Amino acid sequence: MKYIRRLADQIIDSRSKAFNALNITGPKGCGKTRTCKERCKTIIEFQDESRRQANLQIAETAPNLFFRNERPILFDEWQDAPKIWGAVRKECDDRPEDTGSFYLTGSSSRKIKTPHTGTGRISSLTMYPMTLWESGESNGSVSLEQLFEEKTIKVPANSSIELEDYFFLICRGGWPRCLELKDKAAQLEVGKDYYRQIYNTDISYIDDVKRDPEIARTLIWSYARNAATLAKKTSIYADVKANYSVSDPTLASYVSALERLFVIRDIDAWTPQIRSKTAVRSSKKHIFLDTSIATSALGISPKYFNSDLDSFGHLFENMVIRDLLAYSEVHNAHVKHYRDDTGMEVDAVYEKEDGRYALIEIKTGVNKIPEAEKNLLGFKDLIKEHNRNADKDPAHPGVKYREPSLLIVICANAPMAYTTEKGISVIPFSCLKD
Repeated sequence: MKYIRRLADQIIDSRSKAFNALNITGPKGCGKTRTCKERCKTIIEFQDESRRQANLQIAETAPNLFFRNERPILFDEWQDAPKIWGAVRKECDDRPEDTGSFYLTGSSSRKIKTPHTGTGRISSLTMYPMTLWESGESNGSVSLEQLFEEKTIKVPANSSIELEDYFFLICRGGWPRCLELKDKAAQLEVGKDYYRQIYNTDISYIDDVKRDPEIARTLIWSYARNAATLAKKTSIYADVKANYSVSDPTLASYVSALERLFVIRDIDAWTPQIRSKTAVRSSKKHIFLDTSIATSALGISPKYFNSDLDSFGHLFENMVIRDLLAYSEVHNAHVKHYRDDTGMEVDAVYEKEDGRYALIEIKTGVNKIPEAEKNLLGFKDLIKEHNRNADKDPAHPGVKYREPSLLIVICANAPMAYTTEKGISVIPFSCLKD
């Protein structure tokens, strides 16, 4: 299959000029090895059965022999030969001018403690499952980065897919393997298989701690029920405790394992105090790094959403936030959310490293766009009001907050991308890229 350039390639292009070695982490099956193979002249695969024992013996006794090969060199599944990390680190010290010489990839289902961190020599980056832009479902006619510069969508762009297509994409997920399969039913099996491996095997293998597969399955199911919500951990744990006798610390260890496996992730709250007497809810928003794991846990198919658009809305928001996270990884940005105790809420805040940020509402239907526009403008007005109040006492000015650079509504079934008269950018998800 022809290689599809990934967002991670942009990061690799940059860091390979500054660091001798790159360690690519991320979910199992997201494309780490394939991306590195495209760049490397020598491939050392520790799980290649035809060479496994020989490679492991060299790694254990004389790892420097590998460095005689033509560079860049990929060490795939390097965790099987832990001494490789230290050997690469020392080679980086001995030849600091040889940037981009080594790539390390490995299954996220196994973590190895190394004697050295590799700081300053080995740079780590996270690779995500494919965004809609990478998999080709988004036409990429609206660039989030470009929008920060131009402020408005100058040329209206048409959406490329229908609402029902999203039903399928949420269940299929962003696994590169799916693009090699022509049969749609077969594509849906990929995420289901990853899901089964996670709760049956990976959750115990990651740190050699025996965990109950049924407790893990129930926990993932509860997270799936609460995808893209601010549900408290106590509520999620209660779902598990309804069927199993298990302590909070034990469940916390399961959650930690799922996070290290890149199955789930919590999105932090954006916490400007724009109302002096209003409590900002610092609860984290729970998402899956791939929605196919959530739908597999729930046991639902694309057709299910025909009669449950509410669940679709949560999982659609999850999918959008996952893509925003992938974009933020490339551009050193941050993705957060906002909600206070008055009900003021913003689904996502995309904050760039220079301080500029976008307030983003995520909606499934065009009928929700006016409501989202009103909410975003109201939020911006609150920030303006806060800043005016902060200036009232020149001798003791209060804290002021930067106004948003962009107000965005990302919509599932909007027919085209455009900027409203009030300055809100409406973007069909199938038009978005980084």
